Amino acid sequence: MLNHGHKFFQGIIGASGLGETVPPPWGIFNYSGNTHNLIMEALKITLADALVKILEKQQVEFIFGYPGEQILPFYQALQKSTIKHILTRHEQGAVHAADGYARASHHMGVCVATAGPGALNMVMGVATAYKDSVPLLVITGDVPLQLKSENVFQDVDLNSVFGPITLQSHLVTDPEEGINITLKAISDLKTGKTGPIHLNFPKDILQKEVDPILLEMEVETGRETDWGALERIRMMVERSQKPLILAGTGVIWSQATPDLQNFAEKNQIPVATTYPARGVISEEHPLSVGLIGLRGTEAANFAGKSSDLILALGCRLSERTRKGLGSGTLIQVNLDEGVLRGDVNIQGDVKEFLDQIKELSPDNTDKWLEEIQSYGKTHEVETDFKEIPLKPQRAIKEILDAMGDSILVNDAGSHTTWVNLLLKAREPFSLIFSGGFGPMGYGVPAAVGVSLARPSKSVVVVVGDGGLQMNSQELATIAELDLPITICLLNNQSLGIIRQWQDLYYSGSFQVELENPDFVKLAEAYHIKALMVDSPGDVFVAVQKAVKLNKPVLIEIKINENEDIPLPG
Repeated sequence: MLNHGHKFFQGIIGASGLGETVPPPWGIFNYSGNTHNLIMEALKITLADALVKILEKQQVEFIFGYPGEQILPFYQALQKSTIKHILTRHEQGAVHAADGYARASHHMGVCVATAGPGALNMVMGVATAYKDSVPLLVITGDVPLQLKSENVFQDVDLNSVFGPITLQSHLVTDPEEGINITLKAISDLKTGKTGPIHLNFPKDILQKEVDPILLEMEVETGRETDWGALERIRMMVERSQKPLILAGTGVIWSQATPDLQNFAEKNQIPVATTYPARGVISEEHPLSVGLIGLRGTEAANFAGKSSDLILALGCRLSERTRKGLGSGTLIQVNLDEGVLRGDVNIQGDVKEFLDQIKELSPDNTDKWLEEIQSYGKTHEVETDFKEIPLKPQRAIKEILDAMGDSILVNDAGSHTTWVNLLLKAREPFSLIFSGGFGPMGYGVPAAVGVSLARPSKSVVVVVGDGGLQMNSQELATIAELDLPITICLLNNQSLGIIRQWQDLYYSGSFQVELENPDFVKLAEAYHIKALMVDSPGDVFVAVQKAVKLNKPVLIEIKINENEDIPLPG
């Protein structure tokens, strides 16, 4: 550290010699033994400044957050930064926006909140990102360190709350340690398994000074992959008569999308995907069989149950995915050791794995591909209804037909199923939604992050009347930023999917009817253009016009309140 400090000091006072009189910003004096210490003290910066500099060096463009007393030192440092702070109207909205940004950009999202209620408001969003393995850096302020556990105003054990829903949750008690932890967290998100990492900074620790040379520290990742099973895997793939690739979002996070397609094409292996990985290979590609498992296509589920060898890449094989799998040998590759359940497992990066096995001489798969072709790759859903108000499947079909190459952000509710059944995903994260946790209210704030990540794209949100009201305050964020987001609000005046379950399995509907506001007036109050439609054909026209407008628009779509989603087969 002394050598690094000495080099840094030399650079500051000039190259002409340490004994030369220099005019530093704090005055002119001759160099002496004590002068070095004085200069180095004067050069120190606060930990809050250091954190912002670290994020700048990582080329972070946006931080989504909401200020409060205990995080104000960080906001003070952020004022001088090139990073743009996006002020959401609720901390849950900030995390969902950072989540949407991460998925759309394929990079780490960053969100920030203050102690106590501010931090706890983030919990829903953090849990959502954790279940879907979305890389987030979650920064919270906290009460001063000496007051922790003293039951003072807004003091709560945040790390105990965030621990179960993050990859790591750190309480920073030393400023130099805080720099190391931050650098390590960012490195882990880049090279290890993805998900949220929580850094909790007491206010007084943020204000303490550190030597800026610490920002240059290099952090070792410590990740090593055991490739011992590679030769066995090569032989298994080459001998397979009916191989199948099962792709998860780990393919996207490892930047391996083109590698996957090249591998599949070269070896003529069909590709199925998990729900959140839809579009990792275009569903119009001849080797794509679509979504596997619950709500999967006939082709994907036939392939999954009939395959003699499945390469599961970057997926955790949830209970919904496993519904489409048979007894074929399972080779699983994932950075997360905790999800490895294959017959042969490699804890490693998908991109590195594909590079390791790219030279193969597999058996001819023409007969296998021909067999799969006899099964449907899309769902047969009747949409040609003329009723008023609209059936939801007709409304969704018109939205999808009108949105062009917009990115679709989906909320939670019965509309989620209709979107899944009717959509064709053509690129990674062209459909963005919360698959593992499914909170209502995800869609609108997530769209903020998606739009900022992909400014050249328009964004279309599909949300129900219940879901919109979970985070409707983020309409203000959309309006302030003037984002090209079209919100398609399906209004059936009820919690439709819960009503359906109550009717099917309980004694009938209870507490699911909604007395809704005038959504058009609500949007207009936020200075967002809005209209209501309820007739066949009108949805297509309205969405098409809204997307071309390149402005925030809310389209309220009145739909049949009694239409049920089809039960899974």
